[in-house]
Amino acid sequence: MIFLKFLIQIIVVSGIIYFVSGRLIGSSINFVRRVLSVVISVTLTSFVYWYSYLRHTDYLSETVMQTVTEVSTLIWIGSMLLISMLLYLVFELFDPSGIAAGDRRNGQKNLLLRLRSYWRQQKRLRQVLKIAVTNGVVQTIKYARQRENEKELAIALRATLEQCGGIFIKFGQVLSTRKELFSPIFIEELERLQHNVKPLASEQVTQILESSLPKPMNELFASFQMEPIAAASIGQVHKARLKNYDEAVVKLLRPEVKGIMRDDLDILEEFANWLTSKSTWAESLGFRELARGFADGLREEIHLDIEVRNTLQVTNALAKSDYKVRIPKIYTEYCDENIIVMEYVRGKSVANAAAEFNRLEIDRRQFARTVLYSFFEQMLFSGIFHADPHPGNIHIDETDGTPILLDFGAVGRLGATQQEGLKLFLMGIQLNDSSILYDGLTLLVENADHAERARMEQAIDQILLKISYVDRIPTEELIHALFTVVRDFGLAFYPAVGLALRSLVTLDGTLRVIDPRFDIFMEAKDFSSTYMRASFLKPFKEPMATKERLQEELSMLIPTLRKMPRRVDQLIQRVESGKIILHHDVFSDEHNARFITNLFSRFVLLLVGITFGIISVALLAISQFIHDSYAVYLNTAAYLGLFLCAILLVRLSIQALRSMK
Repeated sequence: MIFLKFLIQIIVVSGIIYFVSGRLIGSSINFVRRVLSVVISVTLTSFVYWYSYLRHTDYLSETVMQTVTEVSTLIWIGSMLLISMLLYLVFELFDPSGIAAGDRRNGQKNLLLRLRSYWRQQKRLRQVLKIAVTNGVVQTIKYARQRENEKELAIALRATLEQCGGIFIKFGQVLSTRKELFSPIFIEELERLQHNVKPLASEQVTQILESSLPKPMNELFASFQMEPIAAASIGQVHKARLKNYDEAVVKLLRPEVKGIMRDDLDILEEFANWLTSKSTWAESLGFRELARGFADGLREEIHLDIEVRNTLQVTNALAKSDYKVRIPKIYTEYCDENIIVMEYVRGKSVANAAAEFNRLEIDRRQFARTVLYSFFEQMLFSGIFHADPHPGNIHIDETDGTPILLDFGAVGRLGATQQEGLKLFLMGIQLNDSSILYDGLTLLVENADHAERARMEQAIDQILLKISYVDRIPTEELIHALFTVVRDFGLAFYPAVGLALRSLVTLDGTLRVIDPRFDIFMEAKDFSSTYMRASFLKPFKEPMATKERLQEELSMLIPTLRKMPRRVDQLIQRVESGKIILHHDVFSDEHNARFITNLFSRFVLLLVGITFGIISVALLAISQFIHDSYAVYLNTAAYLGLFLCAILLVRLSIQALRSMK
């Protein structure tokens, strides 16, 4: 019983050490390393404390808390704290991956849930890594330079993703569309990935409908077809007829998908981190970022209410467009995060619509041009666009041949600056002008301040020369080359811009399914000409609207114009009096200010730590010449100062390691 109490008190002390060490180390602490450092520290110091002191006493008759005032106990607890921080420093030193993303996501969970989640994820991660090693990913990834070895790596990666199943297969299918990053060898292998999904049972379908719909099924549907017309890993689609006799389709979210997302998406990111740490090839491709972007997109895709919002936004953005495409109507009153009820449109995918084009006598080039111009309007003017325009999501209406856009689970959003950059990007390609293309790219990348204009324009010139004097500009090759140039110069596209460029590659493939001779960049030139001509003529076609717009603009400018004479006069007076001084402050840049502030704060902590150390050593030296009771107090203060000095220096070391990473 006494031993049990002693053990409980050890656990309590460990909890205190866990909390205090975390506060002293700082923010963004890795949970696993923190627990491991505390466990090792408590075990090690407890053994030393027992071996050097407790075994010579009747320690079972006294409790830790009763002897906490003893010097030996204080030294033991202080040693626990210091050694746990030192161990954390060691773990941080030998961990190349830095702070784990999973720890930040799980930071709000309680301890038991985090432990359970961690062990479940580790078990699955070990399974995934075992599959990867068995398939030879580690062996082949080191030699993926020659064509035959690249083929072996592609086969190993495809087999690994296939055997891991679930989300990994869907990730591989998404990678197979990234033709701007992967060579044809990888694309060919990844396109072989198939995900055979068993449809939900009728009882499950009924249960989802009853729990998600605002009313019972028989009050909303005149009929409901239990056999799905399409099934995928995330959801499945059923045909139905509403009470008003409108034909509809009902998209259901699979009930187990959120649990799978919670587990396997984290594992996928861990797998990508592992693969990137093993290979410069994976690192240069941005494999970790690919997995993270896929995971973020999929986490959004499993909330069907977001897809509803996306569909409505694109529909409203294209309401007054001259390029008519059809988007199914959404019955918002029946939708929630697990179900979508939308209009049923009779159409066929453009990949299988040869008979429809012939029957309706549709000009394929004009059809493709309508789709492209609609996407240009979405990307370049409204700012929200369909991000997955593969042939399965673009259909032809069986009645009048209108293009139909489906599945808005994935959309992209571009700000005004990025829209302007994309316009310059397309213009630069069409005019074969590297300076215009460079100006466009600087609006599309995150860290444009670090761009080297002369060298980058030279690299762009080389790309433009490769695509000059050809009948059709190869979109995949061009986008791939631009991604490479941006990466080689240490820059990175904004995520939304990268998504837009990849969507253009996908769209180009879809449009060439419709018309094999279609040239997306030649059509972009015609679109620009048409748009500029329409913009010029718009004031004459809509004089009243133009007048109202001018009045609004002038009403906003008038207050500023009134202040201009006074401000000019004040400026002239300041110039005459010599009070205007132009200067550039290092703190005017946010990154510089943050860097200087962090450096100064660490320098202050370092000075404080060194001061504690110097004062403590001085006190120890003075105590050697004092032989009365005051020497004890001096020694205590000296050791406490050394302890604080060590704590501060360890914390500074951990922060320095994080900054280097």
